[in-house]
Amino acid sequence: MRQRSRLEVVQKMIQFGISVDSRGRMFIGNLQVYDTALARAVKVDRRVVRNTVMQILGDADLREIFSKIKPVGTSLVEIAGLLGYTVLVVSADPYKPGVIAGVANVLADANIVIRQALADDPDMTQDPKLTLVVEGKVPASILAEIQEIESVRSITILK
Repeated sequence: MRQRSRLEVVQKMIQFGISVDSRGRMFIGNLQVYDTALARAVKVDRRVVRNTVMQILGDADLREIFSKIKPVGTSLVEIAGLLGYTVLVVSADPYKPGVIAGVANVLADANIVIRQALADDPDMTQDPKLTLVVEGKVPASILAEIQEIESVRSITILK
């Protein structure tokens, strides 16, 4: 149980790009994150967070990773419609190369600009997806062309 809770803490830290400094303080960029805030987000006791941070500091490899991790930035997914963009969610085999390139090539050939691309890490997410925020609307013929890419399982348009 304890190891699973620590893993959930680490996953949340990676999700938000939370780094750890040499004194065991956590940050998102230059904004300090307190143990209690992360504990509430993960639904664990704050001591689980503190013990996880101490375990990270005690391991040279983990310390290096978590001292360098940075947040990705703002996702446009939730506000895409307000900006006149379309959100495509592509489900594909994450272990086959060329998914991102294939989809990007189809969109580029159709003169559709990708404003943002977010790819879930298959080792961190149970059902990883490629989420693309694109300018304007995507014609059905382009969606069909994307669907023809070998490793693509499905495409969903978010509204």
